[in-house]
Amino acid sequence: MAAAPAAEGAPAAPAGSNSSAESLDRLYPAVGSSKPPRKRTTSQCKSEPPLLRTSKRTIYTAGRPPWYNEHGTQSKEAFVIGLGGGSASGKTTVATMIIEALDVPWVVLLSMDSFYKVLTKQQQEQAASNDFNFDHPDAFDFDLIIATLKKLKQGKSVKIPIYDFTTHSRKKEWKTLYGANVIIFEGIMAFADKELLKLLDLKIFVDTDSDIRLVRRLRRDISERGRDIEGVIKQYNKFVKPAFDQYIQPTMRLADIVVPRGSGNTVAIDLIVQHVHSQLEERKLRWDMAALASAHQCHPLPQTLSVLKSTPQVRGMHTIIRNKETSRDEFIFYSKRLMRLLIEHALSFLPFQSCTVQTPQGQDYEGRTYSGKQITGVSILRAGETMEPALRAVCKDVRIGTILIQTNCNTGEPELHYLRLPKDISEDHVILMDCTVSTGAAAMMAVRVLLDHDVPEDKIFLLSLLMAEMGVHSVAYAFPRVKIITTAVDKKVNDLFRIIPGIGNFGDRYFGTDAPPDWSDDEDALST
Repeated sequence: MAAAPAAEGAPAAPAGSNSSAESLDRLYPAVGSSKPPRKRTTSQCKSEPPLLRTSKRTIYTAGRPPWYNEHGTQSKEAFVIGLGGGSASGKTTVATMIIEALDVPWVVLLSMDSFYKVLTKQQQEQAASNDFNFDHPDAFDFDLIIATLKKLKQGKSVKIPIYDFTTHSRKKEWKTLYGANVIIFEGIMAFADKELLKLLDLKIFVDTDSDIRLVRRLRRDISERGRDIEGVIKQYNKFVKPAFDQYIQPTMRLADIVVPRGSGNTVAIDLIVQHVHSQLEERKLRWDMAALASAHQCHPLPQTLSVLKSTPQVRGMHTIIRNKETSRDEFIFYSKRLMRLLIEHALSFLPFQSCTVQTPQGQDYEGRTYSGKQITGVSILRAGETMEPALRAVCKDVRIGTILIQTNCNTGEPELHYLRLPKDISEDHVILMDCTVSTGAAAMMAVRVLLDHDVPEDKIFLLSLLMAEMGVHSVAYAFPRVKIITTAVDKKVNDLFRIIPGIGNFGDRYFGTDAPPDWSDDEDALST
C-alpha cells in the first residue's frame, strides 16, 4: 500500500526503516500488498460515557440509535474511525473537532488508554520508578480491545476498564458504553495489530513535531498524572521516543490519511467529516420519519398492542385531559386516574400460576399468584416519572429505574443522557413507562438499553397513556415480543413529530412549564 498523502501540501509520511520491519510483523496489510488501495480523503475530548459535551453545547451520546430490522437486530454496522499517532500528538483534540464538525448525535469515543494490561507487582514497582515501558505493544490488552470494538460495531453495549495512571492499575469499577453510528478509536498503537486493523473503516494518523509532543507530554504527566519532570524526561528518552521510531511512526504508511500539525489542520478535518457523512448516507444510517410513516400507514395494528377498553369513563377522562382549556390541577388529577387504570390493566399480562391458600374460616381457596421473580418499573424521564406513583400504589416493593432520553430538535433523533437501572434487572419483568409515544424513537432506544442489560424482550412491557400508530408500528417492528399497552392510539404524527389530535406536551402541562416551539411528543425538549 502506498504512503498516504499529506494534507495542505505537507510532505508525505516517511517510510519506516528496514530495521523496524520485524516490529511490523503483526501489522496488516503489509507494505507492497497487491490489494487495491482504499479511496483516500484528507482531511470526543475524552469523556466518561454516557455524555460528551462540546464547546458548542451540542450533546453527543453513547446511546444506540433505533435502526433495526424486522428481527429487532441491528441492520447496519457502525462506521469506525481509527486515530493513531505518537503520544501527545493531539489525537484527542482532533477527535473532538471531528465530533463537533460531524454534528450528529450518534458518536462515541473509545480510548486505547483504557486498555493497558493489569501489571504484576514487579511491573508496578518498575512503573513507579519510570522503568516500565507503556509505549510497547505488549503493554496493551489487544484481545480485550478487539472484542470490545467488535461488540460496539455490532451495536452492543460493552464494559470499559478504567485505568488509573497515578497508581498504574485498573480501578475496580468499569464503565458501560453503548454503540453508535460513528465510533472513534484513538491510541498510540491504534494500527499495531492486524485483527484490529480489520475493524477500522477509516485510518487517520496525526503527525505532530516531536518537540511539540514532548512539551505536551511534560505538561500532561506533571499536571494530571502526578509525575516529576525528571521522571517524565527519563521515560521519554528510554521508552517513548524509541517506541515511536520503532512501532508508531512506521504505521503511518498504513493510514488512509495523514493529518500534519494535528488540530491546526482544519482543511484535513473538514475533508474527513465530508467523507464520514457520505459513508453514513451510503449505509443509510439516517432516521427517515417520512419513509417510516409511509411504510406503516396501511398496516393493521400489531397483535402485541393492547388498548384499554374505551368505556364512557375512559373516554370522559380523555376528553378532559385533551382539552386545551383544562386547568393544570384537573389535568394532573385525571391523568393520574388514567395511569392507575393503565397499570392495573398491564399487570393482567404478567405470568400467574395457581396456588391454594387457607381462609380465616379454615377453608381452601384456589387462587392465583405472580410467578415471576420481581417487577421493576423504568420511567423515561421526564414525563414517564409521573407514572411511578401509580405503579407503586399497585405493586408493593417495586423497584424503579430511570432513563433520560430526549429528542434532538434538529435531527428528530433520540439522545441518551442519563441511565440508572437496578442491579440484576435481567431477571425481572420490566414496566417501561412514558406518557406519550409519537414516532417511537425514544421507546425503541429505551428497549435497546434494557436488552443490553440482558432483560428478555418478552419481559418488557411498554406503557403509555397515548400513542400514535406510527410509534406503535415502529416499536412492534423492531421488537416483536415487547408488549405495548396504552389507553388510546391516535392515527397521525405531523412534521414536528406531534401526535394528532394528541394531548399536547404532557410534561409541560403536568409540571406547569413552557414548551419550546419545536417540542416532540416522544419526550420533553431539553430545558437546561
